[in-house]
Amino acid sequence: MADSEPVCQPAYPAHAIAVDEGDVNLLQFAENLEHLEADYFLWGALGYGLDEVAPQLVMGGPPPIGAKKAKLDNLTLNIITEFAYEEVAHLRILKRTVGGFPRPLMDLSAGNFAKLIDSAFGYALVPPFDPYHDSLSYMISCYVLPYMGLVAYVGTNPLLIGYYSKRLLAGLLGVESGQDAVIRTYLYERAKEQVHPYKHTVAEFTARISELRNRLGKCGIKDEGIIVPKELGAENRTTTNVLSSDADSISYMRTPAEVLRIVYSTGDEHIPGGFYPKGGNGKIARGFLKKP
Repeated sequence: MADSEPVCQPAYPAHAIAVDEGDVNLLQFAENLEHLEADYFLWGALGYGLDEVAPQLVMGGPPPIGAKKAKLDNLTLNIITEFAYEEVAHLRILKRTVGGFPRPLMDLSAGNFAKLIDSAFGYALVPPFDPYHDSLSYMISCYVLPYMGLVAYVGTNPLLIGYYSKRLLAGLLGVESGQDAVIRTYLYERAKEQVHPYKHTVAEFTARISELRNRLGKCGIKDEGIIVPKELGAENRTTTNVLSSDADSISYMRTPAEVLRIVYSTGDEHIPGGFYPKGGNGKIARGFLKKP
């Protein structure tokens, strides 16, 4: 035994399926979110996107609308650059494993983010919110992104059959959760800071964004800001909420339909808009668009 090679890989049953046929569409759905994050982070940090970094992953899809480089300080730039390359790798392994589709048309313009923030507050901010204006504004905009992948992947996990499908999704979920935690911690450290030039604090921005996503998702509370009332805090004992989780302190989950209602900003998975003016791609997203 002392001379044997150490075992480093799990021993899957001989009859186990690596990627079940039913897993493919579920994993491909994730590519919509990964495309959104990859291009938003790449453009924000580097000033160019997937077309330059990994054009083979675009598969002929149109370039995003309105994406540009953000004015980031060194700390924020380093964080977002790392996130960007992580998302490129996510797309690569997903498309290598289950195939892919052309990048969907995405609206990453300041105007689209401004509409989202206006909807969250219930009135038009003056001047309009611009995610590219500075580091804090950009990180507030990023609050919108990895968390949607997190809850989507938690919801997808029980539906997967193949052992490699589960391994892949768990790996994606781990990194998306980490990104979300970094963003939330960054914002929590600045919770009481006012977001210039508005009178609203960082904590208010996160609370309003989370409330908006709950309204659009139409399935109750599955999203929480960085400061919450005690009844939503861990064991009903904290108002701090660095991590968003349910009454058992486990991550919330969302279905593909819920995710689309939110990222479309329409509250309806059949009506595209928001980040995806023409809807997401893949069988699941396109299937919803065909229904009345």
